[in-house]
Amino acid sequence: MKFIKSFFSWIGLFLEKARFFILNLGTAFILILFILIIINVLISKPEVKDSIGSVLIIDPKGSVVDQEVFNKYFLFNARDASAEQIQTRDLIQLIRSAAADDDIPAVLIDFSSTSFAGPTTAINIAKELKALRESGKRVIAFNDHLSTASYLMASQASELWVHPVGSVSVRGLGGLNAYQRELYKNLKVNFHNYSQGEFKSALEPNTRSNMSENERNQRQALLNPIWNEMKSLMADGRSIEASVIQSFADNFVGFIGEAALGNIDYAKTNNIIDGTKSFPEFRQYMIDEFGLDEEAEIDTYKSISYKDYEKHINRKDIYSDNQISVITAEGAIMEGEVSRGVAGANELIRQIRSAYEENNTKAIILRVNSPGGSIIASEMIRDELLAAKKKDINIIVSMGDYAASGGVYISTPADYIFAEPTTITGSIGVAFAIPTFEKVIDFIGVNFDGVVTSKHGGWNLAQAIDDDLDKIFVSWGADAYRRFIHFVSESRSQSPKDIEKIANGRVWIGTNANAIGLVDEIGGIEEAIKYAANMNALKDYQVKYYGDELTYGEKIIKKLQKNSEISQRVPSVLSALDGLVGLLETFISIKEPKALFTCMDCLVELD
Repeated sequence: MKFIKSFFSWIGLFLEKARFFILNLGTAFILILFILIIINVLISKPEVKDSIGSVLIIDPKGSVVDQEVFNKYFLFNARDASAEQIQTRDLIQLIRSAAADDDIPAVLIDFSSTSFAGPTTAINIAKELKALRESGKRVIAFNDHLSTASYLMASQASELWVHPVGSVSVRGLGGLNAYQRELYKNLKVNFHNYSQGEFKSALEPNTRSNMSENERNQRQALLNPIWNEMKSLMADGRSIEASVIQSFADNFVGFIGEAALGNIDYAKTNNIIDGTKSFPEFRQYMIDEFGLDEEAEIDTYKSISYKDYEKHINRKDIYSDNQISVITAEGAIMEGEVSRGVAGANELIRQIRSAYEENNTKAIILRVNSPGGSIIASEMIRDELLAAKKKDINIIVSMGDYAASGGVYISTPADYIFAEPTTITGSIGVAFAIPTFEKVIDFIGVNFDGVVTSKHGGWNLAQAIDDDLDKIFVSWGADAYRRFIHFVSESRSQSPKDIEKIANGRVWIGTNANAIGLVDEIGGIEEAIKYAANMNALKDYQVKYYGDELTYGEKIIKKLQKNSEISQRVPSVLSALDGLVGLLETFISIKEPKALFTCMDCLVELD
């Protein structure tokens, strides 16, 4: 019995040791394999596909933004873990390179899976496609569905084809807000609005049952010029009247995205599109036009993706003792690090400091594409720009889709401000509201009592706002507003009274902002760079775009993604956690109300 017991004990020990050995061996094998894959990706040069005689396919699947951001914490942000980013300047360079490339017989475009930072970005890309067509390059659009933004792009093509049971829909701009005053009343929640500026409408949905006339008028003043510019581009691209586009938008809506047969019939009849082709028909059409790809395993035409074509583009790096630094503030202005949709002040001030501490930096261009946000975060960015000016470095601001509220605030140190014709700017005001729940507490039968050593020491959102506290909250908003007015008046060399007339939380389209002196000149980032060079009398200079600085490990992950086209798939459980985080942020914003330099109603959605 003792022998048997000893034998099985030995067997158990052997199996345990064997299990650990096999587990460690397997782990080591996997680790070595992973390291070899990484080394292979890093040292191997990606294959450069021949572009001669190939149709260039431009079909971005992701967001067109001013500055790419690599999210360091991608595993905990499911919303954009695998979303591709395309920098506007890179896409423009690609389109311009194709226009000058005689080896490329045609360009096939499909922007149906592309989103844009805003309407100005979309308009600028459409103008580049228009210039591509006018260069004599054949531009072909083929889609199974087209929305407002993707049709804006497709309409610039030499010819435009849609699948027979696809959809063409131009819905235009604007939308309906949900006004929730009655909801809060039914829930017995008091909403106290301390916003500064008659046009500051960010909190209207919480305090009104309908849109105010001020908000209606300023929305019309913004949307109509942008919509007219888009209609003009669409109509010009198709050689039709803008009224045809308007009639199409008014009477033919494609909510479902497929089998919109009536829309397609109207579009064909009125030259909104050239016609329809199924996928096999279009493939054969392209083979007939451009020849069969002899190297392909299946019958198709010779083509090259825009990602492969980028490898052919000769990017000449200019080295100079003179540097113009471009720093991008894109998204909501908040404390913390830069991430997608967030202009993180902590990271931006590091970029600004890095730029002005470089001896060869002659000017800093702040590219603003933000509707504003936190007051303290806006102050942090502004302070760092002023520190750069103390070193005799010129600050030039280039406003993109949006530079409103906090976007204006961080622009105040500028020596010169450019805005695009359709930039949305202004909204000089303060958004500040406090919900209180005293009626809810009273309804459920809860009373508060206790001892405090100061008058309002025990106050929280569950209690009413008395007259003294009301005066304090009014002064908070008013003081922040006066400070905002002062900085803008100082920046624009106008009196505070003159700025008050154009402030009041009102938003302006770029051309109007230029007319009233909020910006100095209409132009884009290229004009801003040229101005900075001329301002400093630079005969030669290099442009440095600052972005999120990555660790070596993060650079490996990014290169793995790019070279191996690896898409980071996030488990569904993390998606759920991401949603819970968003919900938690909402509750925190209610528990800790803040005054903001924000203009979220400035955003214009493109379908």
